[in-house]
Amino acid sequence: MIPLIIGISYSFQSINLLKPFDSGWVGFENYQALWSDAKFWLALKNTFWWTFYSISFQFMLGLGLAMLLNTQFFGKKLFQALVFLPWAVPTFLSALTWAWLFNPVIGPLPHWMASLGILSEPYNIMGDPDLALWGPIVANIWFGVPFFAITLLAALQSIPGELFEAAEIDGASAWQTFSKITLPFLAPMIAITILLRTIWIANFADLIYVMTGGGPANSTQIASSYIFTTAFRKLDFGYASAIAVALLGILLVYAVVLLWLRKKLVKV
Repeated sequence: MIPLIIGISYSFQSINLLKPFDSGWVGFENYQALWSDAKFWLALKNTFWWTFYSISFQFMLGLGLAMLLNTQFFGKKLFQALVFLPWAVPTFLSALTWAWLFNPVIGPLPHWMASLGILSEPYNIMGDPDLALWGPIVANIWFGVPFFAITLLAALQSIPGELFEAAEIDGASAWQTFSKITLPFLAPMIAITILLRTIWIANFADLIYVMTGGGPANSTQIASSYIFTTAFRKLDFGYASAIAVALLGILLVYAVVLLWLRKKLVKV
């Protein structure tokens, strides 16, 4: 709690190590500057798409893998270990590996995408402002799928088997079983996992910082990476704190809305 209070207090101060004699309380000046900061609004827009696409694909792939792992098949233990492997890989190593994969000189992905017609020719998409964000997004999807797979698999295994047996006796289709039994039981867990993962991803700048450094032309700069570069490159801790408080406020509103929805789902 104390670090939070100190961090918020910094947002009302001028704390720039490049201007040591120009420090002190400045009130809402940092927030006024933030309101007219085009880079901040671009970072906020990038944060939304970075979080939205990462969460969407992580959830869909994680749910599919959880349902697959909830069945019995040959080699299940080996497959399960491979599914959970990305979660154990250090973020820095993941970022370096994916940066290598997207490199058109030594990596295979640009050549594969060119062969499939996705790209006109093999080139590094992380050097293209229109596509650069997709590099870290793909890396983040790979990195985060195990989280949803693990949590949703645990939730699937807690559903009483008698319900599925009754549905089978009644002649329910696979879709009816999923929509009427599986999904309602998973809904509260889905809500809380999406809430947690959204907060983590919105604050997760490691992959972006290693793979692109926020470039080119700030096209991959998200709010959390903008906080880092403002604090440790520009050495402006007051303004960086204001950005952090703004992001905190947005995530708090999001959390309140999602927890309210989860409460409704639990009642149902």
